Amino acid sequence: MKILTVDIDGTFLSYACMDELMNISRRGKIFTPQDGREQLIEAVGRIFDAVDGAQGIAVSMPGIIDSERGYCAMGGALRYNDDFNFRDALQKRCETKIHVENNAKCAAMAEAAVGSLAGVADGFVLIFSTMIGGALIRDHKLFKGKHFAAGEVSYIILNSANNLGDENLFGRSFGVPKFLQRYSEIKGADIETVDLLTIFDAVNHGEPEAQNCLSWYTKEIAVRIFNLQTVLDVETFSIGGEPAKFPAFMTNLRGELQKLYDSCPFRLPQAEIVSSKFFNDANLIGALQCWLSEKF
Repeated sequence: MKILTVDIDGTFLSYACMDELMNISRRGKIFTPQDGREQLIEAVGRIFDAVDGAQGIAVSMPGIIDSERGYCAMGGALRYNDDFNFRDALQKRCETKIHVENNAKCAAMAEAAVGSLAGVADGFVLIFSTMIGGALIRDHKLFKGKHFAAGEVSYIILNSANNLGDENLFGRSFGVPKFLQRYSEIKGADIETVDLLTIFDAVNHGEPEAQNCLSWYTKEIAVRIFNLQTVLDVETFSIGGEPAKFPAFMTNLRGELQKLYDSCPFRLPQAEIVSSKFFNDANLIGALQCWLSEKF
């Protein structure tokens, strides 16, 4: 069996051909079309044509996704997908079996099944990318919510005194682009010359600007994990996305969260903080798990 797995985010469209045992035979990445939904469907269609012989397509994508209907109620980082029956449109282009799911929920499926949350009854996944993906595992199962929107942490309001524009939402203010922007502004550098490797190399060499930027970033994230834990009371938070690949990020995040608990006048239950097992492949592996569990 060969399934084309596709992970779409606001910047890149990654894909891989997998069998049911998660063996990868081919993979690649292109820029996500920004022009509109028709271009996105065609981009996936061209990949499907090129791989030849795939028996289905498993899609991971941003937004609020009704996976039962393959319907995108809200497109997240790709707003042109608002109110779009993605699966039906893709099936017109590619006559095959298709399953569509939210990207963070795919990551949670992968981590819960065979990754960092394997054996964990209640866990939460946070994925740091263009925005911030979130997904809840409850009693070993993916919890989607009444409107398929459970775990959508990107839309947490940061300041009640401000409006609901992008800059007042958690995902826009603390996604990876904002971390890069913060460092570039501190250094007076062109943001095009700054990436995560640049920042963490500077952190490891003791640069004060980089260390202060990382402390700011992880403290803000720790506050939201603290708040989520008071509501959800999970065993483990699994942290994914590119920042979590760097040990300094995870060390600082755990340290900032512990400071919050130490300063809290109430004794509260704490969750374990772990790194994702699959990182960039989590969404692809989870999309495959969703496809395999679908009853076509």
